[in-house]
Amino acid sequence: MVYSTETVYGLGADATSDEAVARVFAVKARPIENPLPIAVDSLEMARRVIELNSAAELLFQKFTPGPLTIVGKARPSSVSKLITAGTGNLGVRVPDNAVALKLVELVGGPITATSANLSGRAAPVTAKEAVEQLGDKIELVLDSGKCDIGKPSTVVDVSSGTPRIIRGGPISGSDIEKMLKQLGD
Repeated sequence: MVYSTETVYGLGADATSDEAVARVFAVKARPIENPLPIAVDSLEMARRVIELNSAAELLFQKFTPGPLTIVGKARPSSVSKLITAGTGNLGVRVPDNAVALKLVELVGGPITATSANLSGRAAPVTAKEAVEQLGDKIELVLDSGKCDIGKPSTVVDVSSGTPRIIRGGPISGSDIEKMLKQLGD
């Protein structure tokens, strides 16, 4: 299903189902070795799917819900093994969007949070753009209008213990660095 977030439209499926996750890879024409991010509805749910060090805890508390994806070590059996693409790591975000959060609630757990586009193409900011790319490969589209931010989330990898920004986005690197300095104080 295609759904809105505050950043871009996402392609959602039950993140615990191998069959559903495989379908997301197929719909996007995404290489199976490229991990998928997920959406959760709270810090508590994030703790169930990834190991959170002090940097991750601080980032979640300060910047979520919002346009931040945090990559950490996946907890075994918390999501489909296909999602991590064999890396052992998992990108997790808490969207600041009522539709996305309601979907997580209705599914009863994490959902995939990859952008609703063909792999390598621009992330859609409207449902129409998502449909133009994915066409009849999708079964359900929840059109909530244009996304507020219009660009993908900032991604910070904390899996090695030392946080590093792996994709710039709506939250600036300087804001993240400033927040993380608190850990050293």
